[in-house]
Amino acid sequence: MKHILLFCLPLLIYSCSTRQKTKADLIVHNAVIYTVDQKFNTAQCLVVKDGKIMAVGKDDSILSRFDATQVVDANGSAIVPGFIDAHCHFYEYGRSLEEVDLVGTHSFNEVITRIRGFVKDHPDLLTDKNGKSNWIMGHGWDQNNWPSKEFPERKALDSLFPHTPVYLSRIDGHAALVNGEAFRQAGVNEWKIVEGGSIKLRGRWKDVRCEDLIQPAKVEFEFLSGVLVDNAMNLVNKVLLHPSKTDMKKALLDAQRNCLAVGLTTVDDAGLEKEVVDLMDQLQKDGELKMRVYAMLTPNAENLGYYLTHGLYKTERMNIRSFKFYADGALGSRGACLLKPYTDKPDQQGFLLNKPEYYRKMAVEMFRKGFQMNTHCIGDSAVRLLLHVYDEIFKDYVQKGGHLHLNPRWRIEHFQVTTAADIALLRSYGRQQISPIPSVQPTHATSDMSWAGSRLGKERLKYAYAYKDLKDAAGMVALGTDFPVENISPFKTFYAAVNRTDSTGSPAGGFQPENALSREDALRGMTIWAAYANFEEKEKGSLEPGKYADFVILSADLMKTNAAGLPAISAMATYINGEKVFGK
Repeated sequence: MKHILLFCLPLLIYSCSTRQKTKADLIVHNAVIYTVDQKFNTAQCLVVKDGKIMAVGKDDSILSRFDATQVVDANGSAIVPGFIDAHCHFYEYGRSLEEVDLVGTHSFNEVITRIRGFVKDHPDLLTDKNGKSNWIMGHGWDQNNWPSKEFPERKALDSLFPHTPVYLSRIDGHAALVNGEAFRQAGVNEWKIVEGGSIKLRGRWKDVRCEDLIQPAKVEFEFLSGVLVDNAMNLVNKVLLHPSKTDMKKALLDAQRNCLAVGLTTVDDAGLEKEVVDLMDQLQKDGELKMRVYAMLTPNAENLGYYLTHGLYKTERMNIRSFKFYADGALGSRGACLLKPYTDKPDQQGFLLNKPEYYRKMAVEMFRKGFQMNTHCIGDSAVRLLLHVYDEIFKDYVQKGGHLHLNPRWRIEHFQVTTAADIALLRSYGRQQISPIPSVQPTHATSDMSWAGSRLGKERLKYAYAYKDLKDAAGMVALGTDFPVENISPFKTFYAAVNRTDSTGSPAGGFQPENALSREDALRGMTIWAAYANFEEKEKGSLEPGKYADFVILSADLMKTNAAGLPAISAMATYINGEKVFGK
């Protein structure tokens, strides 16, 4: 009996130790895990149960305590929290995949060549099933990359497509080129004043300032160049064909496929209609749309009427608690509202898209209803206005006896051109714990650096794309891409943030390198700080117990890879809720 007991004892101990292990769904081990917790700790192993992280730690400790249905050996790969794009246009990106891609064109002739090639390859797109002319849609041209650096005109489009409407949006989405047929279908037959926008002219009217044209002074149809800036685009896009629900679903799923492939697990979609939000929500509930979405609502009548009545909406994958406003246009199309005139066009200063009173009124409504106000501000005048509007609302509330015990986390989207005085103002807000959050896009700096100086001049340029200054003042920056304006890759975002150079490594030493972010801060900006900007830091943004198991296994370690190699890093696998949604 004694010998039997001695023989059975090791088996009994082994059996008990096996039974004592905690059961989980997934263990990933043999990794370099950047948890992005408060101390920026690293780990080797993580455990997932029911879509959330159970534990992180060293391999020997975790593997001795946990068993899982699925065990993944990461083979020493780096793992980071799922990337959050803090400002993008997810749905519009999906729609753009069906349009003529004009990104990277070096002349207007190349634009025409690409359109002709697209039409040749898609002859069925020119007419619908009823024989009516479809619109030719394109996106991505940028006259700043052309030799002339001048806005294009519609003449060639009129010649090639006299009976087919054409609508080509600029890279920033704040200007468009249309042809004569598009004008005719929209009922635009002469020049008109557009508040918060402009219609560019040609011929003998080309150099006449819009403010010098007082209606009913008439500028004939033939002198409309075809270029519409900011609110003027509404004259034509109001008659664009509305996509079917099938087309909308395809756009969302196409966008998801590409985003998951680069490690994005949450997207902040900046400007959505209720119809699209409802479809996203349904696709998420049906299990087709895995992507998490932080929806910034377009402040149109339908959205304001519905959401200000029904309030915030939150599910595991959808978060609706913000509205996206536009203070001004873009620097590249000279629609950004500046404190002083453009250096290269002294008769232009940009413009606000609405009167200042509008933003004050909407800020009151947002604050009363508990919605986050996220405002597009490119020019220093727009930035200053909204910083003061935000401050007025908060101070008025406090003076009436309220207590801002929590930061409302209102955001300035882009925060592209500012001043030393307004950076100091932002810092003072930070000391009061009510700092607006700068939501910036690092690749904008490296895309614009070749021409931004000509728009702003040397002195003003110092306070443009000043991401480190903004981070130091506000305590954080939320990083995004603004895709499809820029590439969807978070690795290119990271590279631009820390290196301040383009894909060729230019300029040597980086563009205004004093405003480069550290690698740790860049990763925080794409994860935990972006989550904070979404009121989601307790559920995502870092790899800590209790948070969603959203993470990415990388092809190389972005915290150690030399700078030149950063853009080439890729996602080998992307997980949402512990489910592999991309990768072999």
